Amino acid sequence: MSANRRPFLLGLTGGIATGKTTASATLRELGAHVIDADEISRSLTAEGGEALPAIREVFGDDVFCANGTLNRSALGRIVFADQQRRNALESIIHPAIQRRMMDEIDRAAQAEETLCVLTVPLMFETGMDALCDRIWVTTVDPATQLQRVMQRDNLDAQQAQARIDSQMNAEEREQRADLLIRTDRSMQDTAREITKRYNELLSGLQQ
Repeated sequence: MSANRRPFLLGLTGGIATGKTTASATLRELGAHVIDADEISRSLTAEGGEALPAIREVFGDDVFCANGTLNRSALGRIVFADQQRRNALESIIHPAIQRRMMDEIDRAAQAEETLCVLTVPLMFETGMDALCDRIWVTTVDPATQLQRVMQRDNLDAQQAQARIDSQMNAEEREQRADLLIRTDRSMQDTAREITKRYNELLSGLQQ
C-alpha cells in the first residue's frame, strides 16, 4: 500500500440479484471511483485471463469451449452443485481479485482520491469487509430475488435457489450493514436514495 493516505472505502455488497449492479452504476454516475470484484473476475477468466490455467488444471477441459474460452455455464453447473468444487474455484479466483483490488486502492491513494467504492458480492465471506470504513447492502424480498435469478440466468426455481443459498444468509448480511438499500421499488426511487446518501457521505468527508 502506498504511503499516501488511503481513500475512504465504501463497501457495496448484497445477495445475488439484489441490485448491486444498479447501485454500483448509480455511484459511478455520481463520480465515484468504483472497484468492482465481478469486473475483475471476468477479466481474470476472459480469453487469455490469468486464472484460466489454474481453472483448467483443477476442472479439466470439460469447462472450456473448443476455442479455448471458458464455458461459464458448464463451470457454474459444477460449482453450484458441489460445495467442495465451489471452494476450489474460489481459492483460485478470490486471492487474484483481492490483489487487483489492493493495487487499485493503492493507485487511488497515490491520486489522492477521497473515496472509493468496493463492490464485492462475497464481501463478508471473503473478509473484504475488514478493509471498508462503511458498508452498504442491497436487499430485496426473497420472492423477488428468486424470480430475478430465474429470469436473469434462465434457471428453474431449484437451480436459482441453490445459487441464492450458496451465499451468506440474507438476514446475517443485513445485520452487518451500515446502510440497507432496498431495491424492490422503482429504479428511480433507489437511485434517489443512493444519490442522497452518497452526497451526505461525501460532504462529511470533505469537511
